[in-house]
Amino acid sequence: MRIVLVGPPGAGKGTQAQFISSHLSVPKISTGDIFRANVSGNTPLGRKAKEYMDRGDLVPDEVTIAMVRDRLAEDDAQEGFLLDGFPRNVPQAETLKKILAEMDLRLDLVLELVVDDDEVVRRLSGRRTCRKCGKIWHVVFDPPSKEGVCDVCGGELFQRDDDREETIRHRLEVYQEQTAPLASFYADEGILVGIDATGPVEEVTERALAALRPFTD
Repeated sequence: MRIVLVGPPGAGKGTQAQFISSHLSVPKISTGDIFRANVSGNTPLGRKAKEYMDRGDLVPDEVTIAMVRDRLAEDDAQEGFLLDGFPRNVPQAETLKKILAEMDLRLDLVLELVVDDDEVVRRLSGRRTCRKCGKIWHVVFDPPSKEGVCDVCGGELFQRDDDREETIRHRLEVYQEQTAPLASFYADEGILVGIDATGPVEEVTERALAALRPFTD
């Protein structure tokens, strides 16, 4: 099965991608993983991407797309894959469609994790990171025994800038502008399925697997 997972930041894409890819026995392919593999492997594309990253610039689409194309051609992706974090916009979606057509393949399903903005803010703004060991806690879902202190190492907990409400709201605006139109694109293709991504992780996973069932039976 060939799947794309979409949804706003904080929707739980990374967590659900792990469960779904394991359930379907297909590789989870995220742009973050691809970048790290290329940079650490010192590939030509990795060196090119690192130049941009070192300057603090966004890696251009053509470099990202070339990395994705190479990854989809690897042996473990021949029987299926789950893409997380790509495509991020409609032009990338059109390019992915062309890449797959060249390989005589097509997407089976695009699974959208649907969650409202206030829930995203609640999830992300509650995160606290340990200055010492880097463990992430949550003031509601996974609080430490003592407020502001890490249970693991006793380090001070702090709120990262990108976990502040105003930053999260801005990221959601960017998502609405750039990535949300992706849902319309795939709805027009007839392969979009949306699920409610609120509630406990296990319940969301059950909904995701139930949405996949008609395509895997």
